[in-house]
Amino acid sequence: MFNLAIDSKLRGCDLIRIGLDDVCVGRRVRDRATVVQKKTGRPVQFEITDQTRMAIQAWIDVLQLKTRKYLFPSPRTGREHLSIRQHAAKTKRLPNHGYPLTAI
Repeated sequence: MFNLAIDSKLRGCDLIRIGLDDVCVGRRVRDRATVVQKKTGRPVQFEITDQTRMAIQAWIDVLQLKTRKYLFPSPRTGREHLSIRQHAAKTKRLPNHGYPLTAI
């Protein structure tokens, strides 16, 4: 999730709503993706780096997301996307090495 956030520069609410179809074609992770921002309604196109493509592929393989809609499913239902609160809890646990997350 962190690699994709850096590549896309999307807000957290947009990041958690990314679907498999947004980043994959069949079983292959795309080189570029386009996501419509929730706040502005504008599409944002971004390149997915090699490192991020490998991370996404590994994530899909581990969670067996081939038949699911969202790249980051809710751990509670598995069908809906991760909630903003769940996303915030995950990012709070990131090591910040003494820097606030907003400075990174």
